[in-house]
Amino acid sequence: MLGPRVWSSVRQGLSRGLFRTVGAWASGEGKKVDIAGIYPPVTTPFTATAEVDYEKLEENLHKLGTFPFRGFVVQGSNGEFPFLTSSERLEVVSRVRQAMPKDKLLLAGSGCESTQATVEMTVSMAQVGADAAMVVTPCYYHGRMSSAALIHHYTKVADLSPIPVVLYSVPANTGLDLPVDAVVTLSQHPNIVGIKDSGGDVTRIGLIVHKTRRQDFQVLAGSAGFLLASYAVGAVGGVCALANVLGAQVCQLERLCLTGQWEDAQKLQHRLIEPNTATKQLGLPLGKRGCLRPS
Repeated sequence: MLGPRVWSSVRQGLSRGLFRTVGAWASGEGKKVDIAGIYPPVTTPFTATAEVDYEKLEENLHKLGTFPFRGFVVQGSNGEFPFLTSSERLEVVSRVRQAMPKDKLLLAGSGCESTQATVEMTVSMAQVGADAAMVVTPCYYHGRMSSAALIHHYTKVADLSPIPVVLYSVPANTGLDLPVDAVVTLSQHPNIVGIKDSGGDVTRIGLIVHKTRRQDFQVLAGSAGFLLASYAVGAVGGVCALANVLGAQVCQLERLCLTGQWEDAQKLQHRLIEPNTATKQLGLPLGKRGCLRPS
């Protein structure tokens, strides 16, 4: 990772570069990346000895590449990023970038507990091929994570990131919901393009869509379980674990919603609820690194 001297240089250089980009956006010369669509959150396969199985990872990517996804999310909760070393996290992003179709977006989870570590990871992930950084809320000191603290954190990350930033709220894993008022404030940052909201509160998703409607800001649902409802209140897509196993059906649900075929969409959503619940119950099964037990 970046040392103190390199960090100082990166901070100064990226700030100058981003300010130029901000000026382009403000003058209408540039436009934020469009993240609308369906993304499977790619799992991280492991060998019997708990090493990352890069061969299986690439095999999975080739299979997923046959579906009409907008792109892939790497190092989200489904990718078990807390159990990987920094070098493994970067290698996984690099391998996915090489294996995935060139016309797909790669959203890489770069969140860490500190702002500096998050910036360093974001810069490094950009260098190995990430198109955008998905940044989860820091949560170890969740009692101190006020709106002001989170706004400060994400603003610093977005200021210094060479790629667009997607906010990531997943309260089931962090115990922390990114407050709506913080999301609204952060939506005004020219390098923050959207949010993946995995809380399942459709009222909240609708409120975020409504309050950020004047910004170039997009909302992704964090599960196929509430994908139809999220589309109905203005979300533009979803990061859906179910898409790893039922990719065609999740993409079909997207098409039905986008074309206004709500009755058929409702029927398909109903059929997907039970398999989606099954994927949540499986979660992080035994045999993955974080759940290994002594024999």
